[in-house]
Amino acid sequence: MGENKPLGIDIELDAEVAQGHYSNLAIISHSTSEFILDFAAILPGLPKAKVKSRIILMPEHAKRLLLSLQENIARYESNIGKIEIPKHPSAPGGFNNKMGEA
Repeated sequence: MGENKPLGIDIELDAEVAQGHYSNLAIISHSTSEFILDFAAILPGLPKAKVKSRIILMPEHAKRLLLSLQENIARYESNIGKIEIPKHPSAPGGFNNKMGEA
């Protein structure tokens, strides 16, 4: 497909990867040396959520990801509007306030 050049780095995105995976559940765990992000989808009628992608990051890169997400969410909200998170425990998409999940 196309190439992007953030920060002067050549990045190639092939057609299969560009399609992405839908996720409405992220499970985050960590050790002393890495953060593991598992992305899954909980869908009606399916007995369990299937992990579609796993990303393993060094702690420093996990923090950079956090800061980048915060910055991008702030930009999104200033242009489009505040992102509301439902307060009830059975929010659409299966998100809840359990420790280790996002």
